[in-house]
Amino acid sequence: MLRLILFSLLFSNLFALEISINSAKEDFQKYSILHLKSQDYFVCQEIKNDFKITTKIICAFSKQPVQPLKTIQNDFFKINTRIKDKTFFIVIKPFYKITLIPIVFNLTKDNSTYKANVKLSKHWMILGFHDKTPLINTQKKSEKGINFPFYLDKDKFPFVGALDIRGNPVHLNKVEDVTQYLKIKKDFKAKKYELALNGIDETLSKYPNSLFKAELLFYKLKVYSKLKDYDNVISLSKEYLQEYSSNENIPEVLALTARAYAKNGSTSDADYFFDRLFSEHADSVYAKWGYIYKADMLYESGGLKKALMYYDKALTETKSIDVAVVAAYKIAQSDLEYSKEKDASKYIMKIINAKPSFFIENLKSSLKTIQGFVDAQDYITASAIAKALLDRMNKKDDNYELLLKNRGLWLAKTPHKKEALKALNAYLKTYKYGDYQDEVQTVKDSLFFDTNDDNSSVKLKKYNKLISDYRGDSIGNRAIYEKAKLLLSKGMYSDILGFKDSILALDSDKYRDTKQIIQKAAIGVMEFALKHKECQQVLNISNDYNITLSDSWDDGIYECAMKGGDYILAKKTAGKNLESTNIDFRKKWLFRYIKIDFATSNYTDVIDASKELISLIEDNPKSPYKDVYRILFDAYMRVGKKDEAIKIINKIQKLFGLSYKDVERYVSVMGIGSSLKDDNMVIKYGNDVMKIQSSSNSHDQSPYVEFTLYQAYVNRENFQKALEVIKSLDSVKLNKNDRARQKYLLGSAYSRLWRDEKAKKAYKESIKADSKSAWAKLAQDALKTF
Repeated sequence: MLRLILFSLLFSNLFALEISINSAKEDFQKYSILHLKSQDYFVCQEIKNDFKITTKIICAFSKQPVQPLKTIQNDFFKINTRIKDKTFFIVIKPFYKITLIPIVFNLTKDNSTYKANVKLSKHWMILGFHDKTPLINTQKKSEKGINFPFYLDKDKFPFVGALDIRGNPVHLNKVEDVTQYLKIKKDFKAKKYELALNGIDETLSKYPNSLFKAELLFYKLKVYSKLKDYDNVISLSKEYLQEYSSNENIPEVLALTARAYAKNGSTSDADYFFDRLFSEHADSVYAKWGYIYKADMLYESGGLKKALMYYDKALTETKSIDVAVVAAYKIAQSDLEYSKEKDASKYIMKIINAKPSFFIENLKSSLKTIQGFVDAQDYITASAIAKALLDRMNKKDDNYELLLKNRGLWLAKTPHKKEALKALNAYLKTYKYGDYQDEVQTVKDSLFFDTNDDNSSVKLKKYNKLISDYRGDSIGNRAIYEKAKLLLSKGMYSDILGFKDSILALDSDKYRDTKQIIQKAAIGVMEFALKHKECQQVLNISNDYNITLSDSWDDGIYECAMKGGDYILAKKTAGKNLESTNIDFRKKWLFRYIKIDFATSNYTDVIDASKELISLIEDNPKSPYKDVYRILFDAYMRVGKKDEAIKIINKIQKLFGLSYKDVERYVSVMGIGSSLKDDNMVIKYGNDVMKIQSSSNSHDQSPYVEFTLYQAYVNRENFQKALEVIKSLDSVKLNKNDRARQKYLLGSAYSRLWRDEKAKKAYKESIKADSKSAWAKLAQDALKTF
């Protein structure tokens, strides 16, 4: 098996560097060969650790490339580049073992060879392998021997040239498969998947050694994925990942494989490939697609919270508009399903602004989503999606007439009357004999009536007609003023603000109360928004109008300001209530004032205000504001007052008991104790954390807590307690390095208690957990002492 990856760098003086990677097997063991070739001599050097193991190889060049080289990686190497002091470096780090060999001789040209210890060469070879060095006889030579040259005059091997993946010579003049490959790509792009699949099978049958085999298999895998043939995706991906592990398409293959397993219900297999994708190709766009696929899997299995976390991760981390749009749409669908229409609407509007064509590309799902918003009476969002579809539909499309009609009807139920009228007129013009003519005409006429009061409706109709017919005239201006007063009397405040510019443009000498009308309307809108907790509307009105509401609205204003992050408004609202003579009222607003200061990082003010509040509530352990102790603790930690924080943590424990809400605070105090080398403090709060984790069945603070507590017990020479603590980690899921550390410490504890057999077992388990870790090496040394 032979795989070849070839790169070239153009240097500033037109000298070139060639990098090639070959992968193969010897005795069923994989290995990889990296070649570095240049027209000039350059130096490469092995960097070894204390165990004489090569940890990396650095090659230096006197010339710099015009363009930087991206990171190259396969199963054995990771290749990075950097420029320092005008010197270009290539750094090769191994995943397993590695050795450096200078290539001084060309076996197709040179007649003799010998062992050459050179510092400079135009060609260096780096060999990557697992354990046994392939291809090379590593027998140690006598230092007293003579390095005679080896002559090849009569034994020169024939030169074959480039080989394909099966070891056959590559004949570059045979390009009959190129045309078929390009046609397959064209069919795939045109979504002719069956045709593309037939083309791939035919090409592979006719050209089994095609240079495009990797790409053909890749497209075949993608076709199966498009056809939702997940069994074949899984089957084909195994071959692809084995044969082309260094191919640039690996991230997409991993994503499609994980998705296929997820669709087939094999979540554990899916998670394996998701983990590979996220860890090995974190920067790839397919890692972001992987977040969406994993979220789909979690969502279908009922893991809503984690699913939304991955959707959000895809949305916030990606630079791809396609990924972002799909992630936003998935979140919107979830929000809509769980009656969070406002949140869903925000995501839908973002999609409309970013990529409105998404909806026509997903027509069936989009129509279902529209109906969801209609059922929730969010007609604005429903009509926005409908417009995105109509803008890209042919008028002969089956859905066009119904969507055009419905969009007008939906908008008629919103404040967007003008846009509704435009949509209804578009329908009447397009479908003069349409199925919905009468319905549309009725709704169009009703746009002039915003209430069931016939007198008011008639008046508004008259005013609107006068405004239209006499725009800019004194009659039209009078109609604007009378309409505003009528709407104010009916509590239609938003409608007034909708044409506030026209009202304020009226002659102030003739219409003296126009500002008061606008002010009352703004107050009405803000009060309505406060009642219905429409906080964004509250903040918008607060910013646009200088409104002072009565004190009875302060609670709602404060909550909206905090929710919207308007801390200036929140602090202003809280501040005016601090001087109240009502002690309970004052305590409530003082507590809120403290929360604002903490949110804005005014920790000194937080500390001062918290002390004041504590003086008012310290005799009442059931006070609704006792969370101030937690805020005060956090503030002390922020400003580095650790002694004060330690005092407060005792009060927190007395008030709240061992609450999971405070687990991180206890861990912080453990950290203080550890830094002060106060083992008593570490032991006290370490045990508290372990109790909290045990009762909540959560181990978020592990293994830090156990390792720290273990060391404190060891320092106190309480080895039995140290053993109990470190042994408790047996039931906790750890990564390999932490497990190796835990088992080593377990062995150390047993050894201190003269329980040698158990100590040996623990040391062996440490080595087994992560043989390459420092803890495994310590365990190996410990075993030698028995």
